[in-house]
Amino acid sequence: MTESPLQIARRAYQPKMPQALMGQVSLQEGEATQSVADQEAIRELFPNTYGLPVIKVESRKSKVESHGTEPLNVGVILSGGQAPGGHNVISGIFDGLKRVNPDGKLYGFLGGPSGLIDGKYIELTADIIDRYRNTGGFDIIGSGRTKLEETWQFDKGIEVCRQLGITAIVIIGGDDSNTNACVLAEYYLQKQCGIQVIGCPKTIDGDLKNAMIETSFGFDTACKVYSELIGNIQRDANSAKKYWHFIRLMGRSASHIALECALQTQPNICIISEEVEHKQMTLQQIVDDIARVVAARAEKGLNFGTVLVPEGLIEFIPAMRVLIQELNDLLADNKALDLNGLTPASRQLYESLPQAIAKQLTMDRDPHGNVQVSLIETEKLLIEMVARRLAEMKEAGQYKGKFATQHHFFGYEGRCAVPSNFDADYCYSLGQTAATLIAAGKTGYMAIVRNLTRPATEWIAGGVPITMMMNMERRNGKLKPVIQKALVDLQGKPYQYFVSHREQWALSDDTYIFPGPIQYYGPAEVCDQPTCTLRLEHN
Repeated sequence: MTESPLQIARRAYQPKMPQALMGQVSLQEGEATQSVADQEAIRELFPNTYGLPVIKVESRKSKVESHGTEPLNVGVILSGGQAPGGHNVISGIFDGLKRVNPDGKLYGFLGGPSGLIDGKYIELTADIIDRYRNTGGFDIIGSGRTKLEETWQFDKGIEVCRQLGITAIVIIGGDDSNTNACVLAEYYLQKQCGIQVIGCPKTIDGDLKNAMIETSFGFDTACKVYSELIGNIQRDANSAKKYWHFIRLMGRSASHIALECALQTQPNICIISEEVEHKQMTLQQIVDDIARVVAARAEKGLNFGTVLVPEGLIEFIPAMRVLIQELNDLLADNKALDLNGLTPASRQLYESLPQAIAKQLTMDRDPHGNVQVSLIETEKLLIEMVARRLAEMKEAGQYKGKFATQHHFFGYEGRCAVPSNFDADYCYSLGQTAATLIAAGKTGYMAIVRNLTRPATEWIAGGVPITMMMNMERRNGKLKPVIQKALVDLQGKPYQYFVSHREQWALSDDTYIFPGPIQYYGPAEVCDQPTCTLRLEHN
């Protein structure tokens, strides 16, 4: 296999991890917990895994706390979209199991959760693991989006695990995947089949976070990749001085990526979806705000700039959300679109949209018949509508500049990047923590590592009951237990810092920051820094 010099060098990198995970460990249990909301409903659905205590891993001089030193056979699943660092979670699990007993085995289920159901797997040996240490992507075993929700799926999993002697499964995924992990853990306890289930917090979107999870893995690397690209574009814009760059950033349900990239690069405009929803802004108000900044910069002779647009913006605009819901209802069962079926307000909004965007709203459907909002090219929508508004302003003598544009979407570029030192260390620690929880016989937990703004040796490892993070939400017409997504906190320090500086960033030509590429070797302040979001949240 041909490898780049960086691949070869990164394979030799030894991730840093918490002091408590470096020797024998003891698990300290806290008080009983409860779910973030809907306590009675969650308790009823998860009688065996509800109310478990939060766990903290501490150093212990005596023998490792476990069910003995019998070899552990564990299965691992990568679930959902890719995120940098997944290979290091698996490496950490592997090394943790071998530390308990070198005869332990790690099996990787291929292609995501479907691998467990279909019995498709490989044994992950040292030779395989060593090829993937500190690398990006999920290609060691592949990922998938099959949901583990049906009893027959759970029973097939039991069959496969018994064939392989597997007594624990680690599911590496986002909020939906870890919700499935909790459901699986509860079922296996009810069946008394002796299979533990542990989750790990993954998503570049950054919306799997709460009082116990400071950040999901992959967010750091993805934001650094996108910020490098944004910085490059801003340097180009500042050099050519003739283009406005509209940049849509991945982040389906929250604006964490857009906000973090804004903090790292200081663009002229960054839209925060949660603010749009809070202020009940219309699409036209967003357009007017952008046009105002474009005109103000033009007055200073600055006919260029950058605009960051979160991927999920459309659904946070109240009127657009209503329109999308009406379209979902109208187009159910592949019916033809009849605009007379829309309410007058929604019809007027639909007819005001650029033709290409209107077409995307009606043609791109998911398997449930819903609009695939992530495929809507919001940056192009804004460019066309801002151009219209500026033409009106020019005719009224309110604008004299030039508005030439470029559009970009940064998504897949960041999902499989070589993980930053932070994510390489964090993910390896998560894997080691998952192995520690398994060795202690725990199930229904998510592995966590906290205190992340400190040096890695001072990080705190542990486990949080997945039920603690759950609430009831309506999905496809039914109330279901799910892990609560974390949106951008409009009272939080990261957003407040952004608000206090954005007017300065909007009008200046010398506030751009150019982060450059991720650095893997050099001083800690260059190579090991966590995100601006984490640093602001934790002072």
